Amino acid sequence: MKEGNGVKPALFNDIETLSACAQANPQKKGESMKRSAMAITLFLLTCWPGHQANAQFGDLLKGIQKTLGGSSPSEDEIVRGLKEALQVGTGNAVGVVSREDGYYKNPKIRIPLPGSIQKAEKVLRAAGYGKEIDNFDLSMNRAAERAAPPAKALFLNSIKEMNIGDAKKILQGKENEATLYFKEKTSGQLEQVFKPIVHTAMSEVGVTRSYQDLDAKLRAIPFAEKMSFDLDQYVTKGALEGLFLMLAEEEKRIRQDPAARVSDLLKKVFGQQ
Repeated sequence: MKEGNGVKPALFNDIETLSACAQANPQKKGESMKRSAMAITLFLLTCWPGHQANAQFGDLLKGIQKTLGGSSPSEDEIVRGLKEALQVGTGNAVGVVSREDGYYKNPKIRIPLPGSIQKAEKVLRAAGYGKEIDNFDLSMNRAAERAAPPAKALFLNSIKEMNIGDAKKILQGKENEATLYFKEKTSGQLEQVFKPIVHTAMSEVGVTRSYQDLDAKLRAIPFAEKMSFDLDQYVTKGALEGLFLMLAEEEKRIRQDPAARVSDLLKKVFGQQ
């Protein structure tokens, strides 16, 4: 709802309710009141876009200060809640992509056939090489699924290193601000970790053999583009792009959907007490 229409957002109505309860029942102005006010604060910061939070955060704090008798949520409480949210989000994203078919059956992140094969795909299938194409397609995505699990530890290290400045930027930034933070902090490390795992996994699941078979078939087709590219780099890049896309979706869910806040701390911080 827009304040310009004379209607206050629901969160501000909750603040007024808390204040009224505190005045009517001074003996209950203890920890439960503080937790409720804290939930409203973090819900606003996490779910609302940055410009809205900045515009109305001052009014919100006034309401909370009234409810709590002049005190406001500490920076430590806010940062701990954010870190817990990011732990849940990164864990979910890695879990989604690393399970079987996490890449292969998700059209958003499935690693596509290289351009040279796509251009010759109709000709290759017509020549009876459809099985080789399908095996190559599957094996690339299987290699990405095997490479994904170590990303969780790198994300957790970045969360531990997060300072108050990082936290405020994420809370008040874009809806994918945390994902941008992880890209900046972990992309280089993730590539170093993923590439050797992808290389090994491709050998185990048959990517290299499928690649060699298709390359031989392409070379036999007049004027067809040859597969002269770094296969390890191609699959690693596709795996990382898919991982960060799923991380952005998890971040969006946690910002907007209370049901996505599944840990005890998140329920305490974000839920109504």
